Amino acid sequence: MKIATWNVNSIRTRLEQVIDWLSLNPVDVLCLQETKVVDAEFPRSSFEQLGYNLYISGQKSYNGVALISRQPLVDVSSGFRAILPDLHHEWDEQKRVITGVIDGVRIVNLYVPNGAAVGTEKYDYKLRWLTALHEYLRLLVLSQRAICVCGDFNIALEDKDIHEQVSTENHIMATEAERQALRDILKLGFADAFRKFTTEGGNYSWWDYRSAAFRRNLGWRIDYHYLTPILYERAKSCIIDTAPRKLTQPSDHVPVIVEF
Repeated sequence: MKIATWNVNSIRTRLEQVIDWLSLNPVDVLCLQETKVVDAEFPRSSFEQLGYNLYISGQKSYNGVALISRQPLVDVSSGFRAILPDLHHEWDEQKRVITGVIDGVRIVNLYVPNGAAVGTEKYDYKLRWLTALHEYLRLLVLSQRAICVCGDFNIALEDKDIHEQVSTENHIMATEAERQALRDILKLGFADAFRKFTTEGGNYSWWDYRSAAFRRNLGWRIDYHYLTPILYERAKSCIIDTAPRKLTQPSDHVPVIVEF
């Protein structure tokens, strides 16, 4: 089984690139973030022509997540409240969570809030959102052994996940509060698939569009596959595919693929 995660930064803008990539890399499940389109306008037919099933949770111009799978998924739901029904509805107004099961593997596809800047309302929202995510995943691990939590986390967990020209002190996506929130989630029983195979720094999944960041490899690793122990043991590889970032008008993120 191969599962890929990719923040495409608008599926309609990158549709041709995503379809071309999927044709060359026929993964079992492609988890998309930042699709930026309402469900009715998602370009379903392009994926269905390749034989894929679609499960989407989108909104206009912002956010949006999708699961695109070769086999039909079961137990599909979107948002936190499918697992946490008492949670306030505000947490699902932004479309950032979708999950489904394939061959006994629970996939949780996330688009974590960016947070904008330290000290802002958006930063506070991000920390509270991560608290809700912790409770959501805490309940999932009680009933499921094989879980892959993947997506754009908008957090670089370690300094080696960021290029050296960044001062991490009070820098959004690298603050201690954000990192601690992610560490607390990992303590539920998740491990970083990429770090099973690659320990050194300099491997990134996101580069700013400015300052020739990609050409200079001034990137961040903020897109992850986090696995429960049974999947972590079965993981055969986890790679970052930088090829799509070399295309004209690419997403600022690239796919990350785990294989079991």
